[in-house]
Amino acid sequence: MAKPMPKLSLRDIDGHAYARPEGRPALICFVKEDCETCNTAAPVLEAFSKTFAGAVDVVLVGQSGDGNSVYLDRHGLTAPMLDDTGCKASFEWDIEIVPSVFWLDEAGAALQHIEGFVKAEWRALADEIKTHAADGTGDVAMDWDALPDWRPGCGSKHLDPEIHAKLSAEATGSPLHARRIEIASADDVAEFMFDQGFSDGLPLVPPTAERVLRMLEGTPRGAQDVVAELPPHMGIATVEKIAINAVMAGCKPEYLPVVIAAIEAACTDEFNIHGVMATTMGATPVMVVNGPVRHQIGMNDSLGALGTGNRANATIGRAVRLAIRNIGGAKPGDTERSTLSNPMKFTMCFAEREERSPWEPLHVERGFALEDSVVTLFAMTGGPVHIVDQESRTPDQVAGSLGMGLESVFLPKLRMLPVDTLLVVCPEHIDTLMSNGDYSKKRLRERIQTVTRKPMATMVADADSGAGIPADKAAGLDAEKLATPWPKFAGEQYIHLVVAGSDAGKFSSAFHGWATGEIGSVSVSRKIDLG
Repeated sequence: MAKPMPKLSLRDIDGHAYARPEGRPALICFVKEDCETCNTAAPVLEAFSKTFAGAVDVVLVGQSGDGNSVYLDRHGLTAPMLDDTGCKASFEWDIEIVPSVFWLDEAGAALQHIEGFVKAEWRALADEIKTHAADGTGDVAMDWDALPDWRPGCGSKHLDPEIHAKLSAEATGSPLHARRIEIASADDVAEFMFDQGFSDGLPLVPPTAERVLRMLEGTPRGAQDVVAELPPHMGIATVEKIAINAVMAGCKPEYLPVVIAAIEAACTDEFNIHGVMATTMGATPVMVVNGPVRHQIGMNDSLGALGTGNRANATIGRAVRLAIRNIGGAKPGDTERSTLSNPMKFTMCFAEREERSPWEPLHVERGFALEDSVVTLFAMTGGPVHIVDQESRTPDQVAGSLGMGLESVFLPKLRMLPVDTLLVVCPEHIDTLMSNGDYSKKRLRERIQTVTRKPMATMVADADSGAGIPADKAAGLDAEKLATPWPKFAGEQYIHLVVAGSDAGKFSSAFHGWATGEIGSVSVSRKIDLG
């Protein structure tokens, strides 16, 4: 009994919409350019097209994108070629193998369906079409003896797991298009995810469809919106795929907008996430969150802000790294080549304690409105490194200690560094800084540059350390030049200041940067879309 087939809502390779003529039988053949058996069948399809022209509509449906034209040109085919690069028609027609040939009656129902190339079947099909045409059409002009008796077909392109998952989701109306992985009932899910390389070394939350759908409720953006192309493998980071990694990291849905904004920031040319993750120095993003979202999602900006114990801080930072790993492909031993790496590769995200700060918050300093929620990414290689001063009682003393604590960035003898540092000033140090009135960020930066000034001579390579200015170059400098004091940083703009931590304890912390600028990374801020 003839089986009704779906309509072909496709365009040909020239972009014209295809409409099958009413009341005329048709021969529809699905092919792809790189299938050897499809190439074997090409001359037969052309012979069918020429023999039955006017009586039968012979149409090719190609799955190969630009390869569709290549297929036509290779064999000099004149039959029309419809473009099914997205494989929607292949899915709807439920084929498994190409070439896949459907012989349809005048109403569009399948009288016959053959797959691959079995010569006897194709010859019988030619006779069937001739009989059905009933208009005196002659035999197909084909040297059948020159063709093989049998050739197996190739798997249809739409059966690729990623493509099939997307098409299945579209067919059922599901927003989830990512490939679903079936795990045997006896398998341990946690161990399976370790084995597949999805993990950063810690257990993951299984990203079931239910959990991913719940996660997507945290953002107004569509599941298939493309957020970025993630280096190094330029993986397409859709909202859905980011949500999957957020689930694995342990995020709540309300954290997802922060993760998305961080991915947007990381994938800018300025931040250069590929370089950040690939350098042997072990750089990694350090994320600072500002604005109302801090309180809305329960981020920690006070006691233990840079450490454990807060779900939002820990899982947001982890989700970003998992996305970079699983979508972008930045994995240790592959493109990630850190000599020693550092624990911040797991996570490092915290909120600024704006209410305890006398200064304008980081995001306002960077051009955003106070009421905006913003995430800022810094490429850092070390930290947090404590700067301990429990004795200083004057503002300049504390500021001086903070500056001296930054001497270890890269190496104490290296100066005039065009390298970012992120200084997290604790509340007790803030209180001392403000004890005699306003101590601005600018004044603190100036103080740091002042107390770190050392003669150029201290930068010359010597028996204690070969780092710094080569001795042969220093030999050509006069005494006045060698006595010139150089500060730690090449400019105050490399010193970034935020406030965080509890009210007790005179311990500030610093993060040490990677290469800053075009040769490395520039800090980037992104406004968080909260709908």
